[in-house]
Amino acid sequence: MHFLTQKIKFPDVSKASADGLLAIGGDLSTERLIHAYSHGIFPWFEAEEPLLWWSPDPRFVLFPKDLRVSKSTRQVFKKNLFSVTVNKDFNAVIAQCSNTKRKGQLGTWITKDMIEAYKKLHQLGYAKSVEVWQNDELVGGLYGVDLGNDVFCGESMFAKVSNASKVGFITFVQNSDYKLIDCQLHTKHLESLGGKHISRQEFLKYL
Repeated sequence: MHFLTQKIKFPDVSKASADGLLAIGGDLSTERLIHAYSHGIFPWFEAEEPLLWWSPDPRFVLFPKDLRVSKSTRQVFKKNLFSVTVNKDFNAVIAQCSNTKRKGQLGTWITKDMIEAYKKLHQLGYAKSVEVWQNDELVGGLYGVDLGNDVFCGESMFAKVSNASKVGFITFVQNSDYKLIDCQLHTKHLESLGGKHISRQEFLKYL
């Protein structure tokens, strides 16, 4: 296993373990995060763990052209239950994502240090949020990283009411010009929307 130093450098992603773990340590500086994402690497760790960096193979992604919207979801859109904005309240979205309890997780991987790091990315234009509102209340949303290379790297989403995050994600994808949405790891929810696995090598070509 490769242990990072203060130098902003990662081993070649081909050195990652079978489950995608590439390196341990380093920091969450803006420079390191930008370098990591531009090379198909992302941080993911529990609050009590050291900083872990991943580059899984295969990679779970969604091509906007393959986005699937079910009949029941189309009915939700017709009801106009929600309004969707982009970058209206990044801080609130990442805070809500951090506070959301998830099945199989004892705590959150969106630690205070992670929140501050991605706030800095947002201030510099490298991170985006999508907000979903109902009666002027924030009820869902998502955030991720955009390095300006036609790829949006989704990080996390939350929903306080049914279908809120789904409406936000679909609206964002349908109204964007991205060639690829990086979902990082498989979930049944994203698979139902059209997500699929591609090789790490193919994913890196899009970066």
